Amino acid sequence: MISKRSMQKIWLCSAPALLGSAMLIAQSNPGGGAPQQPSSPTQQPTTGAAPVPGAEVGAPPTAQNMGDQAFVSQAMEGGVAEVQLGQLAQEKSQSSDVQQFGKKMVSDHTQMGEKWLKPVAKQMGVNEPKGPSKKDKKLIEKLQGLSGPQFDTEYIQAMLKDHKKDLKDFQNETQMAQDPNVKQIAQQGSNIIQQHLQLIEQIAQAHNVPVDGKKEASNK
Repeated sequence: MISKRSMQKIWLCSAPALLGSAMLIAQSNPGGGAPQQPSSPTQQPTTGAAPVPGAEVGAPPTAQNMGDQAFVSQAMEGGVAEVQLGQLAQEKSQSSDVQQFGKKMVSDHTQMGEKWLKPVAKQMGVNEPKGPSKKDKKLIEKLQGLSGPQFDTEYIQAMLKDHKKDLKDFQNETQMAQDPNVKQIAQQGSNIIQQHLQLIEQIAQAHNVPVDGKKEASNK
C-alpha cells in the first residue's frame, strides 16, 4: 500500500504537470470549451470591374435608367415619323423649300437613328419601334389626303410644333441623362433640332404661316 505521505509527494510532483497541460489547452482554445463563431462581415464584397454605361446587368433599373431608356425609345419613334413625314413633303408639296426641308428631315433623322440611337438602344436593351406613335400615324394619314398649299400649311405647322417639343425634350435629357452615351446623343441632337427649328421658322414666314401666337394675332 502507498502511505498518505507518499500520496502527498506524488500529488505535489504531478500537479505542476497537470497545470501546465491545462494552460496549453486554454491557449489553444481561448474562451472556453465552445469554439468561437466567425464574425459577420459588415460590408458586402465589391468587384473590381467597372460598370458598363447603359448596361445594368443583374441590377434593377433605377428611375434614371428607365428615363434614359424611355428617351431613346421615344426619340427613335419620333425619328421614324419625321422620315415618313419628310417623304410625304417631297411627294405632296409643290414648293421647293418645303420639299428640300422634307428631304433634309429624311436624311438627318435616318442618320440619327442608324448611327446614334439604334446602337445605344441595343446596348441598353431597348427594342426598336415598329412604326410611328398613334398620334403621328393620325398626322401622316391626315397629310396623305392633302396636297399643294394646303399640305404646306399643315406640314409646316406640324413641324413647328414637333421641333419645339423635341428641342425641349432633348435639352432636358442633357441635364437628366445618367448614361454618358445618351447624354451625348441628347446634346448633339439638340443642336440638330435647333437648326431644323430655325429653318422651318424661316419657311413658315415665307409661306405666311404663323410661328407663334403673337405673329398669328398680328396677321389677323
